[in-house]
Amino acid sequence: MQVLRLGDHGSAVAEIRAILATRGLLPAAPSTPPSTTHTPWSPPEAVFDQACDRAVRAFQQERGLIVDGLVGYATYTALREASYRLGARILLYRLSAPMTGDDVATLQSRLQNLGYYHGLVDGVFGEGTHSAVCLYQTEYGLSSDGICGPSTLRSLERLGTRVTGGSPHAIREEEHVRKSGPQLTGKRILIDPGSETPVGEENTILWDLAARLEGRMSAAGMETFLSHDAKTTPTDDERVRVANLADVDLMLSLRTGHYPNEKASGLATFYFGNTHGSYSTIGRNLAGYIQREIVARTDLLDCRTHARTWNILRSTRMPVIVIEAGYITNPHDAADLADATVRDTIAEAILVAVKRLYLLGENDRPTGTYTFAELLAAEQVTG
Repeated sequence: MQVLRLGDHGSAVAEIRAILATRGLLPAAPSTPPSTTHTPWSPPEAVFDQACDRAVRAFQQERGLIVDGLVGYATYTALREASYRLGARILLYRLSAPMTGDDVATLQSRLQNLGYYHGLVDGVFGEGTHSAVCLYQTEYGLSSDGICGPSTLRSLERLGTRVTGGSPHAIREEEHVRKSGPQLTGKRILIDPGSETPVGEENTILWDLAARLEGRMSAAGMETFLSHDAKTTPTDDERVRVANLADVDLMLSLRTGHYPNEKASGLATFYFGNTHGSYSTIGRNLAGYIQREIVARTDLLDCRTHARTWNILRSTRMPVIVIEAGYITNPHDAADLADATVRDTIAEAILVAVKRLYLLGENDRPTGTYTFAELLAAEQVTG
């Protein structure tokens, strides 16, 4: 779709403004007429003005999107999802094109509170949501078709909450990690070098970092996979498909930051989390371990961990961490990343962080002190 930005006008802008207005981020109509002389035919509500730009940025911040004031595919999709309220449409499972929206998230929350839904409240009507609706319908004497229509909605409206506190999905995630044991041997990891182009400095750095991480993980007995080859740059949707087909335990996406101002610098890690209060517990824990281990071992600025709703985080069936290992647009960060010793250090820090995740706090070491040699020795002793 066309990217909309400050100064644009037309029916698409009017739609965006209407959605932002329903969320209380923008008045229903501008208090002043458009200032541009190039669009005298556009009504005030169809202009992407300064107020609209601020509202878009606030919405992006709220929804865990990149805050740039541009309405591209990701932001427009999120806006459309935010416009849906439970009861406004019939909800059902579509395998090829799952329904998404805040109405789906509301349905998931209600089913979760009633004890039927145990997944992430991610606003995606997938197979898990379909099964939860079917189970609910069966127990309450409704036609068990998995379709959330008027009769199912009326039934839900009449019921109160049966389960409160805690997240079934978080409990299942944590139990899966606990049952898998503290050893790294046999753990399946997808490594995803996320360069924007198949050539250039960024691509070389990220693939070298991926190779160093893969080598260390293989030495520790882990099964490692790459999301693609070095000659391609798949979309995030394609990376998601590969991850789900590979059926791995974790996915680690290696990236670098970009910003027009070269002063932007530092390391940040990202995991799935949204405004509905749902997040990947294991993703959040691992992101914290990775962030702290790399910061303790390098001089990269600590830009902390952040919950995001990016599709690569939301649509995968396993915890995914996006690691932005410095800004390639910052001279200091770029020089650090160009140093093979620093890349070695980052790879070791990531592996140690994964080990700490599976240790669950037992026999752990202080941040930044666990070495690769000690880790290998520990694996051999417990193997």
